[in-house]
Amino acid sequence: MLAHEDHVSPFAGQDIASWLDGLARRRADHPFLIFAPFEGPRSTLTYAGFADAVARVASGLAARGVRPGDRVLVHLENCPETLIARFACAWLGAICVGSNALAVGPEIAWFAESTGAVAAITQPKFAAAVNAHCKGLRWIAVTETDVGAPPVERPARAESFAALFGEPLPRRAPDPFAPASIMFTTGTTGRPKGAVWTHANVLWGAKVNAAQQGMRADDVSQIFLPLYHVVGLSWCLHSAMWAGGTIVLQPRFSASRYWDVAMEQRATVGGQVFFTLNALEAAGIPRHNFRQWIVARHEPARMARFGVDFVAGWGMTEMLTQAIYCEPGAEAPEGVIGRPAQGYRVRVVDEAGARVRPGEAGRLMVGGVRGLSIFRDYFDAEKTTADAFDAHGYFDTGDRVVVGEDGWLRFGDRFKDVLKVGGEGVSASEIERVVNATPGVKECAVVAKPDRDYGEVPIAFVVPLPGLSPAAARALPEAVLARCRDNLAKFKAPREVRLLDALPMVGFGKVAKAKLREMAGEAG
Repeated sequence: MLAHEDHVSPFAGQDIASWLDGLARRRADHPFLIFAPFEGPRSTLTYAGFADAVARVASGLAARGVRPGDRVLVHLENCPETLIARFACAWLGAICVGSNALAVGPEIAWFAESTGAVAAITQPKFAAAVNAHCKGLRWIAVTETDVGAPPVERPARAESFAALFGEPLPRRAPDPFAPASIMFTTGTTGRPKGAVWTHANVLWGAKVNAAQQGMRADDVSQIFLPLYHVVGLSWCLHSAMWAGGTIVLQPRFSASRYWDVAMEQRATVGGQVFFTLNALEAAGIPRHNFRQWIVARHEPARMARFGVDFVAGWGMTEMLTQAIYCEPGAEAPEGVIGRPAQGYRVRVVDEAGARVRPGEAGRLMVGGVRGLSIFRDYFDAEKTTADAFDAHGYFDTGDRVVVGEDGWLRFGDRFKDVLKVGGEGVSASEIERVVNATPGVKECAVVAKPDRDYGEVPIAFVVPLPGLSPAAARALPEAVLARCRDNLAKFKAPREVRLLDALPMVGFGKVAKAKLREMAGEAG
């Protein structure tokens, strides 16, 4: 595995700020961002207008003591302020800590405390939780309104996001390998891990994603996928920016509000996940202007029904791009995820590290350049970072894939104990940590249960403490669910809790999760 110090960078003398500055000059009056909230009027920013707003907010951050290298928590749904805040951090040289807007108080506290965030930018409906749970922040800025929601009083120590706008801050000397953001990825040991992206990582992702998807300057990219995830941010937003196109941003997914906006804005490209494809197909498919969507796998039959070309891709937060992809117009078999992309080395191996034969499932290992084509490291976690790579420098993705005789790759399942709930990665061990803290629980195990709408959902199998009264045992499932609702984002909470006398085991001390997954598919 190469490190960025071993070569001349393709982005030498560049960073995110210089990229935005160049776009503002070349595409000055071209619409960059059209915000389409569910209620209220549309708003538009040109490339020049956006760059000016970014430089002004960067000035406000600096005036409040934020310095290059400081971490700033950005806890927002999709909105213009999300993008302004992210790019303002990069302009200044601060590090954006992008957190999941669905997170609840204890999760938000982890995002802030584990990164040592000095400040936070959020919106009114999240301000109380950020204020209450993130005690170490110096200050909090809150956007003016939640679109379509009643006004909420700001906490006493919070100020208005609008107050951050000052005189434009001059660009600093670019350093492509300085850290730009921390993106949280699904943890497999109970807590999400913060993957550090450098400025060069962001530029690499934007350039490669744009090329692989065939993005054009006249494209209108409709984005509802959350900007705190790699698909929404790098695959969709950054690639559209690299091409100089227009972004139509929605706060989140809504099947009833998707097509009207798409047709009104004549959207041509976008991204979808399993859940949204199902919902849009069930709602009916009108005439539209889309030519392609980025998706998880190649599905010719569904492409024909939607009248949209699919660009299939596999990736993860640590990869920035589709490290495996199926290019536009490819004649590929049903269900494949693609072939290795340029710039990555891909191995599929067995548990001994030997290459598997065609048709066999194996562990997916990906090689690249740290800080350029692959994330730099996990923030403040040297051992976790070292453990993520093998002796040859290949990153262990934790996914199992199959390489066919024809060379196409198909996704198998996950070696890591991770669920995929409606496109969101969910760590089973993170849920188990919360469940095990519930009074009356001796032990538990969480597995995926197949779900028609979300693909899979969590289900918890719980063993009560010995001696628990019958009444307390009957009340235990609801107590577990209540604790999960208080400590986990809604999509992580188990949909069901089942009581067992003992967890099934395989070998010494290892829970037989395959057996539990089989039980999860049966009626409770």
